[in-house]
Amino acid sequence: MSDTPILDPELTRELIQRHKAHLRSGGEALKAAYEARPLTDPILKGRSRLVDGVLLELWKTFQLPPSAALVAVGGYGREELYPCSDVDLLFLLESPPDEALSEKLTQLIGLIWDIGLDIGHSVRTAEECLEEAGRDITVMTNLLEARLLGGNAPLFHRFTRELRDQLHVAQFFKAKQLEQEQRYTRHNDTPYALEPNCKESPGGLRDLQILGWISRAAGFGTHWRDLAHHGLITEDEATELREQERFLQHTRIRLHHITRRREDRLLFDHQEKLAKTFGYGATEARRASEVFMQEYYRTAKKVTQLNTILLLNFAAEFFPNRYPAAIVINDRFQCVRELLDVRDEQVFERHPGALLECFLLLQQRSELKGMTARTLRALWRGRKLINAEFRHNPENRALFLRILQQKRGVVHEMRRMNQYGILSFYLPAWRRIVGQMQHDLFHVYTVDQHILQVLRNVRRFMVAEHAHEYPLLTRLATNFEKPWVLYIAAIFHDIAKGRGGDHSHLGMRDARDFCEAHGLEEADTALVEWLVQNHLSMSNVAQKQDLSDLDVIRRFAGVVKDERHLTALYILTHADIRGTSPKVWNGWKGKLLEDLFFATQRLLRGATPQQALGTPMRQDDARNLLRFYGLRPGTEDGLWAQLDTVYFMRHDPEEIAWHARMLYYRVESLEPVVRARLSHVGEGLQVMVYTQDQRDLFVRLCGFFGRMGFTIADAKIHTTRHGYALDSFVLLDPGNEDAHYRDIINLLEHELTEKLKQQGPIDQPASGRLSREVKHFPFVPEVSIRPDERGQHYIMSVTAADRPGLLFGIAKTLAQHGINLHTAKIATLGERVEDTFLISGPGLSQDAVILKVESELLEQLAI
Repeated sequence: MSDTPILDPELTRELIQRHKAHLRSGGEALKAAYEARPLTDPILKGRSRLVDGVLLELWKTFQLPPSAALVAVGGYGREELYPCSDVDLLFLLESPPDEALSEKLTQLIGLIWDIGLDIGHSVRTAEECLEEAGRDITVMTNLLEARLLGGNAPLFHRFTRELRDQLHVAQFFKAKQLEQEQRYTRHNDTPYALEPNCKESPGGLRDLQILGWISRAAGFGTHWRDLAHHGLITEDEATELREQERFLQHTRIRLHHITRRREDRLLFDHQEKLAKTFGYGATEARRASEVFMQEYYRTAKKVTQLNTILLLNFAAEFFPNRYPAAIVINDRFQCVRELLDVRDEQVFERHPGALLECFLLLQQRSELKGMTARTLRALWRGRKLINAEFRHNPENRALFLRILQQKRGVVHEMRRMNQYGILSFYLPAWRRIVGQMQHDLFHVYTVDQHILQVLRNVRRFMVAEHAHEYPLLTRLATNFEKPWVLYIAAIFHDIAKGRGGDHSHLGMRDARDFCEAHGLEEADTALVEWLVQNHLSMSNVAQKQDLSDLDVIRRFAGVVKDERHLTALYILTHADIRGTSPKVWNGWKGKLLEDLFFATQRLLRGATPQQALGTPMRQDDARNLLRFYGLRPGTEDGLWAQLDTVYFMRHDPEEIAWHARMLYYRVESLEPVVRARLSHVGEGLQVMVYTQDQRDLFVRLCGFFGRMGFTIADAKIHTTRHGYALDSFVLLDPGNEDAHYRDIINLLEHELTEKLKQQGPIDQPASGRLSREVKHFPFVPEVSIRPDERGQHYIMSVTAADRPGLLFGIAKTLAQHGINLHTAKIATLGERVEDTFLISGPGLSQDAVILKVESELLEQLAI
């Protein structure tokens, strides 16, 4: 193909400059007009027409043959072009292009890019388009919205007619349904993520666009009122759809203006600015961004509701004879097409209790797959019938409890009740947490969605099919008397978030009122109330305190008092941590909770202190493991003689046996011994360092691990009787699989051994970027140093926003003051760390020294 330009270079430069300037000035004018009077249609259609004019002039300039057509497709085709959206174009041809036409098109497309339009383009004949549309539903969807810009009109009209003839509406509907399900899965099936995508997330613009595509394909029209005229939605629903669409369109338009690029994610960076463009201001308790986001979530919720109703009505329209006649269930409900249907639309007005009964029926009758559109409409309309009189009705209270007591569908129906506003009316406290954000740096869901995640986790322990995931918890949960009591505790554990004050105590009162009103036995009421009040206590003890200290176990046992409370709290705590964020949970947190559970259980059953901590048992189990690996009896004695009781209390049998296998023949080693392996209880690497104690050892190790890109999830620092350091670490590298860890083991062992031999300069950990949440929702660090109850050591607690090199900075500050570190409990909760250190040092008995250390650490932690 020739590289000779179609246009004179000077003309090309003039075209680029002129059209660039025209697009820029036109875009600025549209933005100014929008800011003066925020209307969506003028700016979306205005940019489409602005681009139309530029493309048509270029089309004429290049003198494309009259047999070709220039076609706008996708969002550009329907004249919905956002400020920074890409421009989808189809160059439609009668026959495959010859060399001259191919060269013209190539240079035209290049020029379009040069003037600043981000285009998605295809060059195809009509036959190729039809063939591609038959294979790819996305292509079919784009072509459905084709709009002729210029060129061969008869070719375009013939093509659109043939495309319409080829389209099978029912198949198209099913394909778009499947596409939506896959998209929902990519976004974790929730619109309530803290940084949703206003286009692609559930409840976003795509949910509305999919309805428009199906309507267009079926010939129902291109506006919401057209669907109302066809009886698929009501006039009120059409108005509501338009209102929700406008809100989402405004959100996307303003997001493009703020970022000056095609950005559809509501990142923390942009939420505060967006809130201000909408006119939202801060309140005493919440930022402007939180007020705006709660409105966004409410909008997304309504969009998903209306999307569900319309898809059900489309299905009934496209598959009218698929199902047999209605099957009567009772006086109020029937089964239609495997969906629960009201026998008349006034049933909730006549029988308000049916507002709860419908969810109970969905649980009890497995053949029901959901609700019909008219049931959903009636439910939405009838939710306001749930008032104080309804809530005080004993029959309705019994119905609500029965929903929680069913063997199936508990989580599904609670989610559905939340989705359709029933929970907000039945539990007034719930209404305040719907769509409420949590900027505590580790929750990634709104409060209501977090609670439903916790409920789901508790419920999952009750189902035998999931026993392989957490066998101990499943065994405990399935043997728990009245498991539904735990569901109530899950519902209320965070229900008082955002009110100000201690949400555990406020929620405890709500839980007690609920239990008493619903007639729970006194023992069950007391358990629920206690669980809500103490739902953070087990995670605090497990992640922040020394589980090898019998006093810690005794105090915790004094809080739980008996095994039923211990088991209930263990189940709820495990479910709660896993319900905050996929990044927060890991196998080491599970191990800490399990260790605390068993130690407390043994103490409650009357074990001696040594038995409660499992020390003799751990040594026996470790010996058995050593025999399994072929080591003769007594092989471990030389090493174990140098280890005190604290060592055996802090390490589990598997770790003790591993250390013995690596060290039994080099107890007096003159060179450092470094060994690493894949973690035996979860993801990550376990690293053992054995060396003659040296100055600033912990600082050196933190620097080395930081430079390699690892975070320290757990650290056990131990000094033997003969002056050797025996330190154990758990290292994590989030986002990498075990294969990565396995590959790095040899390198880590070799480099760290050499580093310890040389005792050279301390490594500075690799720097990294702060997360967006830390940057935009700063967290005030806290440091506390206090003596332990025996007065032998000090406990230092650090709470701060996580950042690269954080632990290194803490260790360096301690070393500068000659403070010895004995253990480090590293608790990383999403973007927040809550670390606890057991330390000692001669200066810590002086208040002035403690104050100086705390001040320097706060400076180190400040961002």
